[in-house]
Amino acid sequence: MRQPVSRQKRSFAKSLRANATDAEVALWRLLRSRRLAQLKFRRQVPIGPWIVDFVCFERRLIVEADGSQHAESNDDRMRDRDLASRGFQVLRFWNNDILMQSQSVIEVIADTATLSP
Repeated sequence: MRQPVSRQKRSFAKSLRANATDAEVALWRLLRSRRLAQLKFRRQVPIGPWIVDFVCFERRLIVEADGSQHAESNDDRMRDRDLASRGFQVLRFWNNDILMQSQSVIEVIADTATLSP
């Protein structure tokens, strides 16, 4: 059962959308408007206690754009475990890879999405 999202969390997600990183903007250009395999992605979406960068609810797929602050992050591992327990698969990409190797990133997302239920 879905829990209602607090006004504060909804407002924070909106501010994240307005202040996206270069990598998030680049990835959003590739995912938005069903550009990838006709899948509907949303950005900066609250799920449980988290706000995820991109999510396709149809495929239960989350895509995260990570900067250097995420290197070896125990918080990210805990977050990924919690999201997996909610039935989501999480893909993480370094910002640099999104910006410099976007075709490879999109191929991994597309391959994973087609394999997801």
